[in-house]
Amino acid sequence: MPILNSIASWLMKKRMHQIELFMKYPHDVQDEWMHSLISSAKDTEFGKKHDFKSIKNHEQFKKHIPVQDYETLKPLIERTRRGEQNLLWNTDIKWFAKSSGTTDKSKFIPVSKEFLDGCHYNGGRDMITFQCINNADTKLFTGKNLALGGSFKTDQFGDHHSYHGDVSAIIIQNLPMWAEYFRAPDVNIALMDNWEDKLEQMANSMADENVTSLAGVPSWMLVLIKRILELRKTDSLKDIWPNLEVYFHGGVSFTPYKELFDRLINTNKIAYMQLYSASEGFFGIQDERVSNEMLLMLDYGIYYEFIPVTELGKENPHTYNLSEVQKDKNYAMLITTNAGLWRYQVGDTLRFTNLSPYRFIITGRTKQYINTFGEELMIHNAELALKTACEKTRAHIIDFTVAPVFMNENTGAHEWLIEFEQEPTNLDFFKSVLDDTLKHINSDYEAKRFNNYVLQLPLVRTMPKGSFYNWLKANNKLGGQFKVPRLSNDRKIVEELLNSIERE
Repeated sequence: MPILNSIASWLMKKRMHQIELFMKYPHDVQDEWMHSLISSAKDTEFGKKHDFKSIKNHEQFKKHIPVQDYETLKPLIERTRRGEQNLLWNTDIKWFAKSSGTTDKSKFIPVSKEFLDGCHYNGGRDMITFQCINNADTKLFTGKNLALGGSFKTDQFGDHHSYHGDVSAIIIQNLPMWAEYFRAPDVNIALMDNWEDKLEQMANSMADENVTSLAGVPSWMLVLIKRILELRKTDSLKDIWPNLEVYFHGGVSFTPYKELFDRLINTNKIAYMQLYSASEGFFGIQDERVSNEMLLMLDYGIYYEFIPVTELGKENPHTYNLSEVQKDKNYAMLITTNAGLWRYQVGDTLRFTNLSPYRFIITGRTKQYINTFGEELMIHNAELALKTACEKTRAHIIDFTVAPVFMNENTGAHEWLIEFEQEPTNLDFFKSVLDDTLKHINSDYEAKRFNNYVLQLPLVRTMPKGSFYNWLKANNKLGGQFKVPRLSNDRKIVEELLNSIERE
């Protein structure tokens, strides 16, 4: 095993040279991908419709192809699911990543072989690469990576069949043999459909394994960790997996969860590495341990464009390629992929913190914010304020969601439903810190809070243990791919949660 660890580490370091190449020549690499994608799809139905053969540069690319979202591409995606090919991409597509998003509507994102190999698998390889580069004494390959996955199903359309499921399940089902060797649990457990049964079997099967890394959404990983700790009758994960060295996380902000993970893992040797991975692609990796910024991965078969958030909602928004973006401005991301997504709005917003190389932080979702009273509260504002309030009141949270509430015809407030692992020492002080931090970091919020004219002090409701889990279960959203929406402009989720605890 030590020999295997040394060989794998050497291969990862070799990959670093390729990463350094796109870091040095980002615009050339992106330009090559734009031309490659256009050339590959020029004879598809979409390519012919938009005259790909005449596209020579980025300006023509923008002129020929309108900005897309799921609804505009859905007819071609549905035809592909039913067996037609060469519509959006030039190779056969039978796999579709089902995305829950933040609404009940399901999206089926096409996953080609080129995309699976060149994007998702390369992303998995590169997150390990950075761990090896940042940790000279890594023993990552002496044990297993415990990855939370979803499940997939077969769709039958007459004589044709295709598959849909969580992108993690698609990745696990199609993993190359070398990667499967390092992954756990057994694939028969990892791809189980019933989340609660899967959780129990994962906990029982992994409690005695040599786990060196974890990967998954923080909220669900906590559920698994707590069950394993219960089975082994300990309060420290160090007692169970002494060789654990890194947790690869993504899907939701890690900020509210870090302190709780620190307490449960109970070692200063653990590294936390943030990933920006979604059904639509693998986009970014935290490449430096000293910062939570992520490196934009430029050689995964994706061509990137960006829309200033001030342009969102416009019929013809201004879009910029990578060479045109600026630091410290919020952008919504557009992607063009080798699975047939063309100038597709992912739904996330980000801000570049560095342009050489291109590093960024995620600032929110284009549809997940609160602006009922003109306060423009973004998700990163809420998470930072929550982190500060927790630190000052020794609180730990499990989950939360926020929605507006109208106090009377003139004023309103934000209602926070929070499930605490450890409740604040003083809830009133918690609310005060939360409010003061939001006023400090968001001038629009501060203006609306002035003298309580528009917004009053936040309402914070402490939710019973298990509230969010039970809500997810009731909505058939158990599993690592599902997340509780953090910010909403309506009260649908808040009312459902409040009604559920009243019934209990």
